[in-house]
Amino acid sequence: MDTTQRTDQQRSADRRRRELLEAADRVVLRDGPQASMNAIAAEAGITKPILYRHFGDKSGLYAALAKRHTDALLDSLRAALDAPADRRERVEATLDTYLAAIEARPQVYRFLMHPAEGGQAGDPGFDVGKHSVPLLRRMGEELAQVIEDRLDLGPGSQLLARVWGHGIVGMMYAAGDWWLGERPCARDELVRSMADLLWGRLAAAGDKVGGPGF
Repeated sequence: MDTTQRTDQQRSADRRRRELLEAADRVVLRDGPQASMNAIAAEAGITKPILYRHFGDKSGLYAALAKRHTDALLDSLRAALDAPADRRERVEATLDTYLAAIEARPQVYRFLMHPAEGGQAGDPGFDVGKHSVPLLRRMGEELAQVIEDRLDLGPGSQLLARVWGHGIVGMMYAAGDWWLGERPCARDELVRSMADLLWGRLAAAGDKVGGPGF
């Protein structure tokens, strides 16, 4: 097989994989944590063995969906951090971006972050709890790197950046999960309250010399 044929086959496989993930997204938007491999295969117009062939197993499909949505969320958070505004406004914009994302697609959020209570007959739900912690860890590490690159935190800055990164992500997740379930206040009120909690130390930290600024 020559290089052109291999490239064409890879493109075809990548396109088919995207189509299957889009079918899975449609099911997740409809069913949330109850999304099953049976339903996803039916939505894609294929059999379950073919779905497994593309993703290996249920965990492989979940991981692919998680990466797809986490990548999009991280891109949005980076854009909020890079917006032309003062630091407080960008902190609030970043918190609001996260909350707006889970508010706009609550079924996707619940699928990614909450274990299913049970799938369809003969097809138990995704073992979501096994994977949600790595998602939060990834977000925490990404934010830690942003903080380390942009802020001068003094001695021990690398460790402190990781503490802040994971702490902020944990706060966003816990507060957002509570807020999405109970809706005790408007989104902008929650954003301001969380920003107030973070602001003292963030306001005091200087920009890192040679860095892009925070």
